[in-house]
Amino acid sequence: MSGDGFHVHGPHDHAVEHAAHGGDGFSSNIAVMTAILATVGAMFGYQGGATQNDAALFKNNAAIDKTQAANSWNYYQAKSNKQNLAELAATLPGVDPEKYRADVARYKGEKEDIKKEAEKWEASSTEWNHKSDVAMHQHHQWALATTAEQIAISLAAITLLTRKKWLQGAAYGVAGVGIALGAFAWLHVDPIAALMLKLGAGAAGH
Repeated sequence: MSGDGFHVHGPHDHAVEHAAHGGDGFSSNIAVMTAILATVGAMFGYQGGATQNDAALFKNNAAIDKTQAANSWNYYQAKSNKQNLAELAATLPGVDPEKYRADVARYKGEKEDIKKEAEKWEASSTEWNHKSDVAMHQHHQWALATTAEQIAISLAAITLLTRKKWLQGAAYGVAGVGIALGAFAWLHVDPIAALMLKLGAGAAGH
């Protein structure tokens, strides 16, 4: 915020300024790379925040539907109690058993409808929980991709100061890993989890 006499510099800002003053090709390449990585990292960060918000929303929907299911089961239990009382009343002397048998049949029918409703809410809650887990897992993938880009930017800034070629290669390598992780998150693919699962299955087999 330069208007208040305060300005926060990121690693790529320093790289760009250094390249502008230095004017050599090496500095210019690093400056361009860090600017691109900063943009890519910002995109990954946005996706990570969006998926985290989705996970929270889905989890909230799951809690609402779970409450609806609990209410339906409570209503089901109340109908069961009424049915039990009607069955008991039908056996008492001096009453019209047919009236209470009709009540029993009615409660049974109502219970079936309530049961279906409760099971529907439970299934919906389970589905929302699954969506939340998937979104949160994807959020973690975006977070890893963002972290990799941030590390690559830091390496690029160090490269600009030291002018070490191997650091430049490391920055490119880490940036490539981050982009790959972002692509996997975008495609809903998790090769790391698949590899861990395969290794776990192999270890269990032995």
